[in-house]
Amino acid sequence: MSDCLFCKIAAGEIPSTCVYEDEDVFAFRDINPQAPVHVLVVPKIHIGSVSEINSENAAAASRCLEVIGGIAEKEGLENGYRVISNCGPDAGQTVHHLHFHILGGVKMGEKIV
Repeated sequence: MSDCLFCKIAAGEIPSTCVYEDEDVFAFRDINPQAPVHVLVVPKIHIGSVSEINSENAAAASRCLEVIGGIAEKEGLENGYRVISNCGPDAGQTVHHLHFHILGGVKMGEKIV
């Protein structure tokens, strides 16, 4: 999508701090971190959210999940980390492009809200 913020970031049209990139996935530091480590992992193709994953784009979504462990290891998250994907406005999704938050570097409680 030409007006999608994360599509523009993944295409290099908007600057970001890249932590990982391959032909299908782009990962970068969140500009408003909620933990000492806060990385966003996005597919390079536009998928609106988890609700829009289908047989045609599932490989791109799956590739995001495949790289998360390596990113967490590279970031030094040896004691654990949280992965979150918000889906829709009630969940707090503000950018409508599938993305996974990797949060870590601090001991977190069991509750998310």
